[in-house]
Amino acid sequence: MADPAPHPPFTAEHDAIRAGMREFITAELRPHADAWEEAKYFPDELFGTVGAAGYFGLKFEPDWGGSAPSFGEGTLRAALWALELARCGSAGVAAGLGAHSEIAAPPIWKFGTDEQKRRWLEPAIRGDLRCALGITEPGAGSDVAGMRTRAERVDGGWLVNGEKTFITNGVRFDAMVTALRTGEGDRHAGISFLVIEKGDGVQTSALEKLGWHASDTGTVALQDVFVPEDHLLGAENQGFALIMANFQWERLQMSLGAVGGMEAVLEQTIEFARTRQIGGKPMVAQQAIRHKLAEAEITLNASRAMTFDTLGRFAAGQDVLREVTMAKLQTQRAAVDVADVCLQLHGGYGTLEEDGPGLARALRDARLGPIGGGTDEIMAEILGRTL
Repeated sequence: MADPAPHPPFTAEHDAIRAGMREFITAELRPHADAWEEAKYFPDELFGTVGAAGYFGLKFEPDWGGSAPSFGEGTLRAALWALELARCGSAGVAAGLGAHSEIAAPPIWKFGTDEQKRRWLEPAIRGDLRCALGITEPGAGSDVAGMRTRAERVDGGWLVNGEKTFITNGVRFDAMVTALRTGEGDRHAGISFLVIEKGDGVQTSALEKLGWHASDTGTVALQDVFVPEDHLLGAENQGFALIMANFQWERLQMSLGAVGGMEAVLEQTIEFARTRQIGGKPMVAQQAIRHKLAEAEITLNASRAMTFDTLGRFAAGQDVLREVTMAKLQTQRAAVDVADVCLQLHGGYGTLEEDGPGLARALRDARLGPIGGGTDEIMAEILGRTL
C-alpha cells in the first residue's frame, strides 16, 4: 500500500523531517520516559541533548543559532516537533522542552534587542540556558490583566515583588520571561515583560499535579529581586499586547500536541484490538469495538483538520485569533475523550501504571489540556466575543 499523501500544509519533505524527529525521540526520550515520570523530573542535561540535535532552533533564524530558512517554514518544522514530542511517552517531558523553546524563548526572539538575543536566545537554542514564562499568579490565572506582581523603579532598573505559579520549568529555569506591573492605569495598562534570572530573592518550589509528572511545574516567589534596566523586553507598559501575541503560538502548540497524542494512543489501541483475542476472535471482529474506534478516528481527524488549517494560516502570517481559539478548545477536550476511549478498550490493562500500556498516564496528562494555556471557559468567551 502506498504511503498516504501528506496532510496540508505539510509536504513529503516535511514527512521526512518528521521521520527523523521520531527516530531521535525513540532513541533519546522514549526509553527513559517511565523513569523520568517516576522521578517526577527529567535531567537538565536533556536540554543540551535536544539543543545539540537542533530541535530548539527550528523556529529561529541562523543568526541566533537556529535553522529556520523563513518564518513560515520554521513554523511548520516547529509544528512537526510538537506533533512528535507527543510520542515521547511523557507529556511532562514534552511540556518542559516545549515551554523552553516554544513559549518562553519566542518573546525574546520577537521583542528582544540583538544584545538580549545574544544573551538569552542563543544559549537557549543550544540548550545551555533553561527558560520559563512567568504569567500566571495565585490570584490571576486566566485573568491575565489581574496580575499583581509589581516592579518598582530604582536606580539602574527595577525591584520586583510578587509570586508566579503553575510555571512550567518553574524550578529549574535560569531565566524567566516575566509579566508584571510597572505602571498605573486600567487593568490592561502598565504591564511589562522583564527577564528575571535565578538569583537573590528568587525562591522556587515544585507543585504536585494530576499529570505531566516529569515536568517541574512550580511556584516562584519574588522578594525584593533587583532586575537591571536592560532586562526589559519590548516597550515599557506595553506588555499586555505582547502576552496576547504570544498566546496564539502557545495555544497552537497545545493543539498540535493534542493531535500528536491522539494519533499515538489511537494507533496503539487499533493494534491492540487487532491482536487481542476475545472468544477466539480479534477484538476488531466485534462491531461495537469497530464503532468506538471509528468515532475516535473521526474526532482525531476533525481536530487535525482544524489545527492544520490554523497552522497553515499562522505560517502564512495571518492573525488567527479566532481559528487558534477554536482549535485549542476543540483539541484539548477531544484528547481527553480519545484517551478515555482507548483506555476503556484496553480494559483492566489500560488502568495499569507499571507494565501497562501507558493509557492511564495519557488520560491524566490529557486532562490538563482544557486548563493550561487558557481554560475551555476562557476559550469559549474569547470566541464568543469575536462573533
